[in-house]
Amino acid sequence: MVDDPNSTPRPTGTAPEPGTAPGDQPSGVVALVRLAVVLVDREGRIAQWSRAAEELFGHRAEAVHDRPAAGLLPAAEPRSVPGQAGPGATGRRRDTFTTLAELTSDGAAWAGQLPVVDREEHLRDVLWWAYPLDGPAGRLLALAADARPLRTAGPRLALGERLLPFAAAAGALGGFHRLSAALGAAGRPVPGTLAAVLPGAAERRGPLLAALARGGLPALRLDPSTVLPLHPADPAAGTAHAAAGIGRRYPTAQQRTARLGPPAPPEQSAPGRRPAAAPPAAPLPAQREAAAAPAAADRTARSDRPGVDLTTGGVPAPPRGGTTIEQTTVGPSANGHRLHPGDPAAPTAPTAPAAPVAPITVPGPAAAAPPGPSAGRFGPFLTNGHAGEQLALLNEVGGKVGTTLDLGFTAHELCRVLVPRVADFACVDLVDGLISDSELPAARPDDDTMLRRVALARNESAGQWDHVLAEGSLVAMPRRTPPGMALQLNQPVLVPVVTRDVAVDYAAALGGPELVPVVSGRSMLVVPLSARGTVLGILKLLRLPDRDPFDEGDAATLKELAARAALSLDNARLHRAESRVATTLQRSMIPTRPPQIPGVQIAHRYLPGDSRAEVGGDWFDAIQLPGSRVALVVGDVMGHGLHSAAAMGRFRTAMQTLAALDLPPGQLLRHLDNLAHKLGDDHLATCLYAVYDPINRTCELASAGHVPPVLVHPDGTGELLEIPAGAPIGVGGVPFVAKTIDVTDGSMLVLCTDGLVEVRGGDIGAGLAALCGNLIDPRQSPEEACDVVLDRLHSDDRKDDVALLVARFDGVAPSEVATWDLTVDQREVGRARALVREQLAAWHLESIGDTVVLLVSELVTNAVRVARDRVQLQLIRVDKLLVEVSDDNHNLPSLEPAEQLGETGRGLTLVTKLAERWGTARKAVGKVVWFELPL
Repeated sequence: MVDDPNSTPRPTGTAPEPGTAPGDQPSGVVALVRLAVVLVDREGRIAQWSRAAEELFGHRAEAVHDRPAAGLLPAAEPRSVPGQAGPGATGRRRDTFTTLAELTSDGAAWAGQLPVVDREEHLRDVLWWAYPLDGPAGRLLALAADARPLRTAGPRLALGERLLPFAAAAGALGGFHRLSAALGAAGRPVPGTLAAVLPGAAERRGPLLAALARGGLPALRLDPSTVLPLHPADPAAGTAHAAAGIGRRYPTAQQRTARLGPPAPPEQSAPGRRPAAAPPAAPLPAQREAAAAPAAADRTARSDRPGVDLTTGGVPAPPRGGTTIEQTTVGPSANGHRLHPGDPAAPTAPTAPAAPVAPITVPGPAAAAPPGPSAGRFGPFLTNGHAGEQLALLNEVGGKVGTTLDLGFTAHELCRVLVPRVADFACVDLVDGLISDSELPAARPDDDTMLRRVALARNESAGQWDHVLAEGSLVAMPRRTPPGMALQLNQPVLVPVVTRDVAVDYAAALGGPELVPVVSGRSMLVVPLSARGTVLGILKLLRLPDRDPFDEGDAATLKELAARAALSLDNARLHRAESRVATTLQRSMIPTRPPQIPGVQIAHRYLPGDSRAEVGGDWFDAIQLPGSRVALVVGDVMGHGLHSAAAMGRFRTAMQTLAALDLPPGQLLRHLDNLAHKLGDDHLATCLYAVYDPINRTCELASAGHVPPVLVHPDGTGELLEIPAGAPIGVGGVPFVAKTIDVTDGSMLVLCTDGLVEVRGGDIGAGLAALCGNLIDPRQSPEEACDVVLDRLHSDDRKDDVALLVARFDGVAPSEVATWDLTVDQREVGRARALVREQLAAWHLESIGDTVVLLVSELVTNAVRVARDRVQLQLIRVDKLLVEVSDDNHNLPSLEPAEQLGETGRGLTLVTKLAERWGTARKAVGKVVWFELPL
């Protein structure tokens, strides 16, 4: 086999990972994929978030570590409607890791497609491999890969034990649009390259390796007959740490002056392209005099200061033999931080106040110039033709960059304007902390500052760019590299030609020394993107050797261009920060997951009228009440935007508080209306409140000017419920009348806001008629019913918010409920114990009998002591055992401190210690104390 320098040899002399075999490197064709690794611990918190996960989903590891996985990453699941499958037909938004846990709840691994919404609110098509875990290792191991590049360009392939890289040919395989995630055969050993990306030390990866081997190794299915094993595309170490420990030496200013040749005159050739064998030309005398005059004056004024290099703006001259990059001028930057005394980059002496800020120049190889003034220190004067071209470029940037308030789109606009007109490659790298955090960073950028690539453009016809980092990648650029210097000093850095010594550090920061020959010989210009005193990131430009290198005239023009573009980027950042605040407020007020309540299945959806802001006044809720009852709520605050969302939050909080009092629907809406008058005249809302009793199979409803609900019977017929409409909340002076209906098991109740059924300029009755038609199949789940309703009735051109809640009434079987009325007598405590023990034996629940009898005895004793007329004991067996003790005294019991307890008052303490959940609530008459035990 040819010793290919790009191959990845198998390491020798190292012990294999537990669960791997010495010869488990692939001998056939495998797919190399950038894998994100996420580990969820037993408590449902993020235990591991790899670098690839940071790049794919946008969340930083330090921000998500030990954070609950639920709610971190929304999943946009395709709607289950024929003809609308695929990532583009997104419907409901659920939680990604909750969905993955449900898909692996049977103990088997799962692989497939699940689009997610990343931190920037962008929809990403992601392939997942999920493995359930059991034991202290965690609850779930998830591997993820970005499906978009895999389906557009195909996966990179590797062949043989050395993993020789190849590129897949889309034509030979018929394209990659059908590429999907798959699982290999179970029982195979885990390759060492895959084990290396798993979290934890090698000796602790045993459970994770066992889960991979048991569930099947991750694979890619290219077509129905081709399945390739999957391996990580890069080593576990991140590229940001590859440059650690590498020294840097640059020529001194005197060496640069001796080595630099004069700038080349403009040639009459193709735009930006260098003609063959173009001889160097000397600068014009006027240019030399203009450049030498301020330098000579500066040297005369400071000649009495020993040890200072006068061509470096006051920085002490380094010793011969090794220096840092020359800094031409140091002082207050045009759009960023002022360099303070004591800063490593600050000058040790004041500079001439009228001196212009020139770009930092990293010299490249050139013919020796005759002694004279500092040739190359200042850019050549612009001719009229040159100036006109630069002015046209600035005008084009002003018209084509910043057309939207989307941060990523603005960065792409900037790159597209510059390529290929100005450069062969352009990329925008922004400070990741500035993007993710709501507050501006207090510290200036340093060597540990992480940059995220948000946009790039390249001239495909000018060369190969396989080595560049993809969009979304994270990288740290040390100060010894040109991008790092531009970021930290907030000044342009010009490298006319990337020499090998400059390429060493730059290639190390990009990923490894093998990139040195790739980046050498190119011309580089790095311009900081700073606005309103903050460095947002950098704009990096590259030219290939067949074009004239960047000069200082280019640097001056592109600095002005970058300043304008930075303002557009900062405006987009501020707009997104405001939208994120509003979206966070909205989502904090709307439930993300429906509650699990016995006897009823619930699903809900929320679609904002403004897809960019995702803020509105519609809300829904499902509140569990005593007796396994559930309150269903849908409301709509009049208006849009943040003000309506704030009012909605007040109404929803008040609704939950009033529902906890177990008030009848009519009385509850009356109290809510009184509260609206206290809050102000601008708080108007419609609302529908319904209470479903799964034991008695009744539903009591009251409306405050809201859209009437639809009851879908088990045979599929829809009925528009006629209930008194009332007036909107906040109007006042109108009674709210409730109506009680009987419901059959298997029925569905559909509650929505007017944004779903009302068409601008049309009649709301048409939408309600469609909702009452044979639109919902009662055999469907509420989740499927929500998807069907939205697909049939909602359209993207509607500007009003939509809240939809579907509840399926299943009821609780009479055999699963036991109710006893007790008299107000202490002797009833013993009778209650006997009744409970007998009922538990009939349900075959003797294993928890002692605990239940003890807790019932304590609660009945407390109820008999304070009740005036009656006490009721109720047991409900569903997926858990629910025990309720009610009495006619409205005073709620309280949990007393342990040191104050005597022989009495210990009941709630025992309930707290022994029950899984417990609580108290007021009823229309009296109160109820309840607790739950798992079965």
